[in-house]
Amino acid sequence: MTTSESVVYRVVPKCACSTIGQIMYFTDNGAFFDGDIHDATEGMHKWAFDDSQPIITRNVKAHDSFAFTCVRNPYTRILSSFFDKICGIQRNGRRYRGNLVPLLIQKYGIEVGGDDGKGEFDQIASFRRFLLFARDTIRWRKPMDPDIHWSAMSGHVGTFVANGGRYDHIFWTEKFNDGMQTVLDNIEMAYPVDLKDVPRFNESEGHGPKRAHPVEEYFDDLSMHLVYEIYKRDFELFKYDFENPANKMPVGEIDLDEVHAKLGD
Repeated sequence: MTTSESVVYRVVPKCACSTIGQIMYFTDNGAFFDGDIHDATEGMHKWAFDDSQPIITRNVKAHDSFAFTCVRNPYTRILSSFFDKICGIQRNGRRYRGNLVPLLIQKYGIEVGGDDGKGEFDQIASFRRFLLFARDTIRWRKPMDPDIHWSAMSGHVGTFVANGGRYDHIFWTEKFNDGMQTVLDNIEMAYPVDLKDVPRFNESEGHGPKRAHPVEEYFDDLSMHLVYEIYKRDFELFKYDFENPANKMPVGEIDLDEVHAKLGD
């Protein structure tokens, strides 16, 4: 939430959260945060800050501010999570979550390239094994609890509703400027933002290897089945095309009443 309480954003990892956070930061501070917005410790309210939690809670329950979130095609989101968090080297110079990658190599036969996160390996085979791991974490919470970067978007979006919040807007990463403009049109800004002038904030870019194939080549029938098992509600609520992994665009309009009804418990 901005410090001015102009707007509340429910973060969904791997869904343009860096860019959204920077835009929110600018509207209150007149400049973008110098660095990864996830590292900012002042200039905005975050749920991770103990002092911010009661302020955010009061605002959300009273619906005092415009509230929104942003979602992404489940196929491209899980691929992005794989290349960034599993194959990549994080901004601290280490692998994500320490011993996670060695665990995946040992238990699932996943390859991730060299120590620099950029070596060659069979991306398709390794990704499909990663999908088995992601499904295991979500369905059985083994060999670990699910990670926020590949757990279902509906779970993230739903905690806001279950705790008394109500969204005014949910938009797609794939139509980012249109969706974010709707947010900006509905809030008061100390420092107005022109989306045409916003830099591209992709904090995961460069962490790992480039995707070597079109999206659809990573998903055979079994992979699609696993994706549907994990993200069935995401496809349904946020109107993405399960049948065609090559189509990253939504195929319908998000129904906010449906989202609140189905995610409210």
